[in-house]
Amino acid sequence: MNVSPVDYSDVQGLVRFGYASMTEACYLLVNVRQTAAARQWLATAPITTAVKLHPPPKTALQVAFTRQGLEALHVPQTLIAGFSAEFIAGIASDENRSRRLGDVGANSPAHWRWGNGDRVPHAVVMLFAEPGLLDSWKQSIKGQFWSVAFEEIECLPTSDMGGHEPFGFIDGISQPEIDWDQARKVPINGYERKYSNQVSLGEFLLGYRNEYGRYTDRPLLDAQDPAASDLPVAEDYSGKKDLGRNGTYVVMRQLAQDVRGFWQFLDRATNFRAEERYKLGSLMVGRAFADGSPLVPLSREAIPGITDQHNGIQQNQFTYDSDMDGTRCPYGAHIRRANPRNPDIPGDPKGLIPTLFRILGFGNRNIREDLIASTRFHRILRRGREYGRKVTPEEALQSAPLADGETGLQFLAINSNIQRQFEFIQTAWLMRTKFDGMTEESDPLLGNRTPVIGCPFTNTFSVPQSGKTRRRVMGLPQFINVQGGAYFFLPGMSAVRYLGRLRD
Repeated sequence: MNVSPVDYSDVQGLVRFGYASMTEACYLLVNVRQTAAARQWLATAPITTAVKLHPPPKTALQVAFTRQGLEALHVPQTLIAGFSAEFIAGIASDENRSRRLGDVGANSPAHWRWGNGDRVPHAVVMLFAEPGLLDSWKQSIKGQFWSVAFEEIECLPTSDMGGHEPFGFIDGISQPEIDWDQARKVPINGYERKYSNQVSLGEFLLGYRNEYGRYTDRPLLDAQDPAASDLPVAEDYSGKKDLGRNGTYVVMRQLAQDVRGFWQFLDRATNFRAEERYKLGSLMVGRAFADGSPLVPLSREAIPGITDQHNGIQQNQFTYDSDMDGTRCPYGAHIRRANPRNPDIPGDPKGLIPTLFRILGFGNRNIREDLIASTRFHRILRRGREYGRKVTPEEALQSAPLADGETGLQFLAINSNIQRQFEFIQTAWLMRTKFDGMTEESDPLLGNRTPVIGCPFTNTFSVPQSGKTRRRVMGLPQFINVQGGAYFFLPGMSAVRYLGRLRD
């Protein structure tokens, strides 16, 4: 099957760029007030594409829709049925999904500010700008149709913390390398023997081959449909036009972080010793507090797809192969849970017979290697932003309450398969108490500490020690609370034009 090159002019730029230089941003959660006016605004909105410009733009606009938003634009139900079941249902659609995602107790959608019931927005309008330009850009975007077209539910702010997340650790170091050229040879009938940071384009854009060598399901139209004239051709279905191609799904969650509680807990847990406090925090995150360097040695061998650097150090060039016992980076550390960096067959067996033995579960020196699913099928592209006032650990340790307001992360994840990517990571790796053979602990940062069946305690963090009994830190409180969330479809530009041309 022939593979078409990416038409960057048909892709919203957030997928490719992230707009790191545009340090001002906000997310407008809106409902469609008047359908015709919303379509008219959409047809003329200056949405920024993934085309590289010289010089690059100083502002950017992106737009994405929930299932309710597509219905408000009167997209035919036959087309909506072509989207994924998770997108159609929504992130807060039922108790089982909420339980799996860890959205229970204080995180329950019943307590959310937005994203549940009649508070599910129809769309999110994302605005990015270089310093000093956001306010004027926002007014320009709203324009003459805005107040007629949309009802603004909430404006989610962001802030620039200089590359650090609110707890103070360097953020955004580890990202997958997208195979934009579609040159990656996916081992369809075999196994990937070594971890690679390069991931197939179809994992992040609909209409392209994913890590299974297949195309993720998405809405398709008959090529003879007049409304589909501007849509790209579906590569995997003859005679079909592709509404999903060059689009993707965006998972958005507003996460409030208790910075003060985090550092005060670490202080108590280490008997108020500053050096030990930072060390324990680094063990929980999986990276050094000072510079973001990994707690395991950097690999001497090049890892495919590893190109990013920070402060001149290849902070992403490592695996956990040299730390099988977890004494450098604990098994439950946040970055180890979020990306275990393991291949399809651990141990890199040589030859057919050793490979077959490993597939059957024999010859494994470390049983933990067989407890974690292969990483390459579960990557996400993070595009979130911090919000609130930056609070240093020293400030957080002050006894007097801080008048800094809420601080946290506007989490955004881009993925083509919500269930296999975001929901799997959240459920099987971050929230699961038995991840990597452990018990009684969930993610040290994101865990909700709520007891689950068969595990009455989920508020511990264990630190393996060479030649010694593991150290257990008990009584972790909940550091992060979910304030809202939704699943959005980020359409390609041809799909945007299709939505703008719809008629009742």
